[in-house]
Order: sequence, then structure tokens, then C-alpha cells
Amino acid sequence: MAKEVIISTSGLNCYGGRVLTSGIDLTQFLKNPILLWMHRRSFDRDAMPIGRIDNLRIDGDRLIGTPVFDQNDEFAKKIESKWENGFLRMASAGIEIIETSDAPEYLLQGQTRRTITRCRLEEVSIVDIGGNNDALQLYDTSGKVLKLSAGEDNDVLPLLALNRKTAPAGTAPDGDADNQNNKSTQRMNREFLQLLGLPDTATEQEAIGALRLLKDKGDKAESLTLASITAVVDSAIAEKRITGDKKEHFVNIGKMAGIDALRETLSLMRPARKPTEVIHQTDTLRDDEPKTYAKLSDVPAEQMEKLRDEQPQEYARLYKAEYGTEIPNK
Repeated sequence: MAKEVIISTSGLNCYGGRVLTSGIDLTQFLKNPILLWMHRRSFDRDAMPIGRIDNLRIDGDRLIGTPVFDQNDEFAKKIESKWENGFLRMASAGIEIIETSDAPEYLLQGQTRRTITRCRLEEVSIVDIGGNNDALQLYDTSGKVLKLSAGEDNDVLPLLALNRKTAPAGTAPDGDADNQNNKSTQRMNREFLQLLGLPDTATEQEAIGALRLLKDKGDKAESLTLASITAVVDSAIAEKRITGDKKEHFVNIGKMAGIDALRETLSLMRPARKPTEVIHQTDTLRDDEPKTYAKLSDVPAEQMEKLRDEQPQEYARLYKAEYGTEIPNK
């Protein structure tokens, strides 16, 4: 007598969620009730159905069926032998997710993902170990296999709010506020990824790598800017617009205000001059003041005779400064 098997129940599964037995649509599957090995489908190499499921039905909270193995398939007969002799004892449902919910009445203690409230049975498989990721195969609405990792969110079967304490059915966890916080966090994470130039599907390692690259670029830009600011301040010190002890002060001004503002500020500061440069500066003397010369050759030719006649002592001083000796007596 062929052995029946429990294919699915509404209990917690290996993904941290659960599938409501009452929400499983069997209509399509009953038209082609295929039995697979370990959820291997036609897109896997040499993967073919190994039989069919007969007498499929829902009994209370259990989905039950009877595996019938293809007697013309040698591999299927090997699986049948292990099944009939008790070496394989578990079957698993491959379902397409249609609708999920995180409503309190659908949650059990310890649940981490939303409850699948509506789904479509795609296939049934004989599996070697129950309770692992092969014990329940999930598909999205396009028919693609759904890959889930512990703690990793997924749009098709989302995690519950991170700060929600899952409560037994019939109790009320902090639903609305926590769910809003979780949605806000997800939205913020998507915006961060967009700013980093990454897709929404980027991994944590990819995001960290992008942040490190961005930081490296920022550090390099900051170093180049600091070098430029320091060069401008050093140039101002060389031009005697500021003294060396003010270097750090003006470097900090450049950091805060920017290099362009720093250049403009320093350009408005007049270079310091020696006292002798101020004494001998002649362009600020009044026109009626006698000009002072360093030596005789500095005196304009048209003023030489007037200087000799009207200021003989000054003329003698300039003569000596020019030739190193007194004016010879005539």
C-alpha cells in the first residue's frame, strides 16, 4: 500500500514564516500533479519529474497526498525504493506566493517573516532533510525560485518590523507604529543606496565598499584643498603681507571660508616695509617740500645748478656721497 505524506502545514517553516493551509490554491496543480526530487525542475540539468501526487487533499490544517513513482524511470525507482523502505520520509511543497500579511492574528511566537495567506501549489517534491531551505520551496509570481537568507529582507516575503516582538495569534504586538518605522527604514536605505549609485538589490558589503571609496575620495580632496590653502598662506608670508606666526590662523580661515575668500582677504593686506623704505619714499612728499637725494647723480640735471647755488651744503654732501671725497677747492 502506497504511503501518504504530509506535504505542508500552517506551522513555522525554515524561512521564519508560515503558509496558511487554508490559503493554498490546488486548482492548477491538480491539472498536472507532478512529483519532483528536491524541487529540481526542468531548468536544472537532467531534472525531470519522478512521478505524480494522487489523492491530494486538505485534512484539517494538513495538506496530504500520496506519491506515485514513474516505473519507467530508473532514478525514480531508486527514490521509490528508499521511500518504501523508510530511508526517505518527507515531502515538500513548492508554492507561488500570491499574498502575505503581518496582521497580529496571523503571527506566531518566534515568527520573523510575514505569513503567506494566499498561494498556489506549483509542485510537490520528495526531500532528504526536512526543516532546511529545501523543505519548502518558494516561487515569486513570475515563476522564479525565491532565494531567502536569514535576516535578509525581500519584497516578496518581507521580514517583520525589526523592533516588533512577535506575539502568539490573538495578541496585539506593536503593529502600526513598528510597521511604519520599518517602512521608513527601508525607504531610507533605498535612498542611501541611490545616493551611492547602487541598485536597491545591493548587498551590505557593496554598500560598505561604496562608502569607503567615497570616504577615500573625500580625504584626498580635503588633502589637496589643505595643500592649496597652505600654499596661498605661505605666499602671503613671503610677500610680507602677514607674519609667520599667523600662518595657522589664516590656514583655519581658508578651511572655513574657502580658498577664494582667503585669497581675497590676503590681497587686501599691504606688504610690510622697512623704515628706510618709508623715509626715502618720495611719491608722498608735498610738491613744495625739498626732495632728499642719496647721491649727486640722483639729482635731475635741470635742478643741479639751483641745488649748488641755493643749498651748497647739501650739494657738498651729495658730491661726497657720489665720489667719496670733498669738493675740490677752485
